[in-house]
Amino acid sequence: MTAQHPLALLEVPSGPLQVFDYPTVAQNAHVHNQGTLKSQHSIKFSLIIPTYNEGTNIQDIICLLSGLLDQAIPGEYELLVVDDNSPDRTWEIAQGLMSQYPQLRVMRRQLERGLSSAVIRGWQAARGEILGVIDADLQHPPEVLLKLLNAVEQGADLAVASRHVEGGGVSEWSLARRFLSRGAQTLGLILLPGVVGRVTDPMSGYFMVRRSAISDRTLYPLGYKILLEVLGRGDIGQIAEVGYVFQERQQGESKVTSKQYIEYLHHLTRLRIAGGRLGRIQQRFEIPLGRLVRFGLVGFSGVFVDMTLLYLLSDPTTLGLPLNLGKSIAAEIAIFNNFLWNDAWTFGDLTSSQKGIQKRFKRFLKFNFICLAGLVLNLLTFDVLVYLLGVNPYLANLIAIAIVTVWNFWLNLKLSWRVTEVK
Repeated sequence: MTAQHPLALLEVPSGPLQVFDYPTVAQNAHVHNQGTLKSQHSIKFSLIIPTYNEGTNIQDIICLLSGLLDQAIPGEYELLVVDDNSPDRTWEIAQGLMSQYPQLRVMRRQLERGLSSAVIRGWQAARGEILGVIDADLQHPPEVLLKLLNAVEQGADLAVASRHVEGGGVSEWSLARRFLSRGAQTLGLILLPGVVGRVTDPMSGYFMVRRSAISDRTLYPLGYKILLEVLGRGDIGQIAEVGYVFQERQQGESKVTSKQYIEYLHHLTRLRIAGGRLGRIQQRFEIPLGRLVRFGLVGFSGVFVDMTLLYLLSDPTTLGLPLNLGKSIAAEIAIFNNFLWNDAWTFGDLTSSQKGIQKRFKRFLKFNFICLAGLVLNLLTFDVLVYLLGVNPYLANLIAIAIVTVWNFWLNLKLSWRVTEVK
């Protein structure tokens, strides 16, 4: 393993969002000597500070946290700033503090975005046996950190800072924001009572977890609420909660928008599915459910294109082309529509590292070939339903599209975007 300059930025881990029982950096070095590496690198506590445009706050939070932890567990902690390539260059400001704070490490992410994934990437590179997360905007009181750490040391697998237990609250929230927060929690209790019901503040972004409780678990975070993922997929036994008062931001702009509440509901639904029968089927057959849903939504847009063009091309009141010719043209245009959306959205995380017109054209050729083969299946199904079984042409078209969607998803999953799934 090449020695890294003490003030250099951390390498960003890649691959699945999976926390190992040893740092990802060590894993990449000498996998055959995991035990030695773990003993050499392991420390008590790693705290992740995800940032985006927090240049005005980062020095204050580092100073406060270092002062607290230097007194409580000197030399047994590290602070990891994980910055999403902030326009205000938060990562550069934090890197400039590393000589003053030897326990500080900094990671700059340029190809990924999102608070939850930033936290997990930080955990992957972290050396601590206890992993934590805190906001950089000083809305999470740093002094609560020691209470959380003490709770884990006393045996808790997870310690959560809560606004809804004794000693907790919010400072200056509007009535609307209080309503939305409580409403989101209530919906969580309805959709996922076995997970959300275990804590009083499931939307908290201030907590600690034992590394062993989430090691070797692949996480699928969405939005800001990483705690839901830890509760839903981790091996969490004992839970402790510590009250804290959520503070108003002193500097910078709030990142709370309606999008976070929508993502929260999406996340709850996804965890609910993962915990049910469909989730067990997904795990058994390794179905990427998120991609399947996106592929299905793109396919729905293709249905609209296909059905509209079939009418415009084949109906006697419009162009009046032969039914099969009109169907073929409509299907090919729908295929092109679906490719553009799938390339940008369904498989966007994979295509981001495979840019260029030539590479996109190759993906389109493979996608089109598979879908044209599906078109043959579509036409056969369509003809059987219409000419042999007497089904209405539009109903027959819907049935044929549904059957071929399954064909297209599986083959494209295995072939069209497979080349992008390499480091």
